[in-house]
Amino acid sequence: MPERHLDSAGDGPRQFETIRLDEAAGALVILDQTELPSRVVYRRLSTTEEIRDAIYRLQVRGAPAIGIAAAYGAYLGVRGSRATTSAALAEELGRIRDRLVSARPTAVNLAWALARMEGRLRRESGESPDRARAALLQEARAIQAEDEEVCRRIGEHSLGLLEKGWGLLTHCNAGALATSRWGTATAPIYLGARRGYGFRVFADETRPLLQGARLTAWELAQDGIDVTLICDGMASAVMAQGRVQAVLVGCDRVAANGDAANKIGTSGVAILARHYGIPFYVHAPLSSLDLACPEGRRIPIEERPGSEVTELWYARRMAPDGVRVYNPAFDVTDHDLITAIVTENGIARPPYAASLAQLASG
Repeated sequence: MPERHLDSAGDGPRQFETIRLDEAAGALVILDQTELPSRVVYRRLSTTEEIRDAIYRLQVRGAPAIGIAAAYGAYLGVRGSRATTSAALAEELGRIRDRLVSARPTAVNLAWALARMEGRLRRESGESPDRARAALLQEARAIQAEDEEVCRRIGEHSLGLLEKGWGLLTHCNAGALATSRWGTATAPIYLGARRGYGFRVFADETRPLLQGARLTAWELAQDGIDVTLICDGMASAVMAQGRVQAVLVGCDRVAANGDAANKIGTSGVAILARHYGIPFYVHAPLSSLDLACPEGRRIPIEERPGSEVTELWYARRMAPDGVRVYNPAFDVTDHDLITAIVTENGIARPPYAASLAQLASG
């Protein structure tokens, strides 16, 4: 039987755990998001290659959750190392980093978490390999614990932008499933539910991987949130009917000028929001900022297999054999279309080059 772990600690959303380390067994336990919503299945991953495969196959997904998984993957990769010096251990970790970071090139949290693990190991230079490994475990646990607090703070800042009774539209899944808890774009929704805001959420299905239909609608419904699923092409009609007062999205990378990469289709939602005069809010942990990247055109965009479009979620293939398929996993929303970018340190507003740099330094 698959493991089931219902997280009910504190006042956070009652959700199944997304990711946890079973240190005694030397395994990372993940909720396989490719099985949702029909089945709740947990998988145990013991090797770097298993964790990389789970990230690539979207069994664990969402920028913060990917970073957490990568950090634990780095630790598990050297947990049984026979290295006799910390320098030799660092060489092993470098190879593991290269392998893991190649799984999802757009989400900057992946590289950020691995760089943080390498930085911790550098600070332990001169220590025994056993002490160095213990430090890596401590760092991975810290990354996960900090993410929960980061998400809560993002939610508090974002909630201040919203009013009771508003209709909110989401795209993809920037929820508790994509983080250690609360989510980024869903954090104000969960907090608002606990404070009587009475939000009504419209969740885009988010083709082709259906993260909105399979994941966002599922997790919000699990928590008793008023959520309505719509096809991506229905967003304009719902906005035109006056049912949406704000758009809340997450992101996988934010360039220095405020351009934001997120799940494919996000930029189209931003264009619609501008047309209808609806605020468009991007929710970004500071770990998602890439201030070394000057603009969105420089963000690498992952292209995924065409089978995700033609057959993945169908009982039978729904496109002609041999037809060409273009399947970019992300698009970039121009900073001019973004009303504000919400981080754990506060809210960035235009001009983003200045406001993001200030929040990052704070």
